[in-house]
Amino acid sequence: MSEKLFEFMTAGSPRAVSGAIEQFTIGLGSLTSVIVPWESDRTTLTMAVASTQGEGWALEHTNIGTIRLIDVGNETTRVEVLSDLQNHAEQQRLANLFARFSSQLQSHFQAAQ
Repeated sequence: MSEKLFEFMTAGSPRAVSGAIEQFTIGLGSLTSVIVPWESDRTTLTMAVASTQGEGWALEHTNIGTIRLIDVGNETTRVEVLSDLQNHAEQQRLANLFARFSSQLQSHFQAAQ
């Protein structure tokens, strides 16, 4: 079960916002997470946020959250950030990683408004 951490509105379509989120994540450099668009329909695009460990082909991915991008019209997207960390052995460390990433994400997109 996912827990909604927060939501905010930003300019652009869900597809444009998802690309901007991917570019923002690459720019962080120190973040060891993968952001992957994995599900969409006409109004919603959902992105998985996974922590990664290992190198090369031996990467282990652990789902730590979800970003849901919802088209609300007029080139505006509602961004919902949800945590998905129930019953994980490293729950506290991953929760801290996801909280830090989520806070940076929200600050970045609200500053761009």
